[in-house]
Amino acid sequence: MRIGLALSGGGARGIAHLGVLKAFDELGIKISMISGVSSGAIAGVLYAAGYTPDQILKLIKELSVFKIVRPAFGKAGFLHLEEVEKLYINHLGPHIRFEDLKIPVVVSATEMNEGVTAYFSSGELIKPLLASSAVPILYQPILYQGKVLNDGGLLNNMPVDPLHKNCDIKIGVHVNPINHQAKITNIRSMIERTLLLAINNNVKLRMPLCDLLIEPPELKYYRLTNFRKADEIFDIGYRYTLKLEKNIWQLLNR
Repeated sequence: MRIGLALSGGGARGIAHLGVLKAFDELGIKISMISGVSSGAIAGVLYAAGYTPDQILKLIKELSVFKIVRPAFGKAGFLHLEEVEKLYINHLGPHIRFEDLKIPVVVSATEMNEGVTAYFSSGELIKPLLASSAVPILYQPILYQGKVLNDGGLLNNMPVDPLHKNCDIKIGVHVNPINHQAKITNIRSMIERTLLLAINNNVKLRMPLCDLLIEPPELKYYRLTNFRKADEIFDIGYRYTLKLEKNIWQLLNR
């Protein structure tokens, strides 16, 4: 039985994906394919490259967001991803290709000119991975294969589609539950709220395509930039997945 995992984007909330993966490892559940976008793509690629969830968590905690982003003030974005690219090269290798991963991975990005989702699963890995989390306007787009690429979550933040013809079971992990009691107090919270509501709209269409949806409700209390609470977010994903152990095995054994 081939088990496919679709990992949503979600900024710091995406650290919960690592907790989910750790729980799967402990339950002895082998993932056959991963489809990820933005932070979900980062977690999926590093895991497929052979890093354990705990090792990836340690790596994230050692990084400073302010050290790896710098102003660009270009026409299409304020920040470069050059330092992020150096980190990927350092930890994955300068010439890594999708074919080098231990688990097949599909990374999705948004092609800005055509206004469509672009899926990448072969050839050069780092450029598509950078593009998958390059939030429009904030980050300059990634130019690759003649395409202008930005964050894939813009059009599809639950990339379950590539799993359909390749997997028997499709499990979606969504890290952006909506907090219906949220209080908007400033422009920053308004921007974040707008982003979450807009992106969640495209996720609703794809939730029914998953045989199982893992969506830890506690994540609604964490901001997209709460990297300082990485341990808590990791633990939420881990504990919530273990609670679903019975449901998971019923699905796999049906």
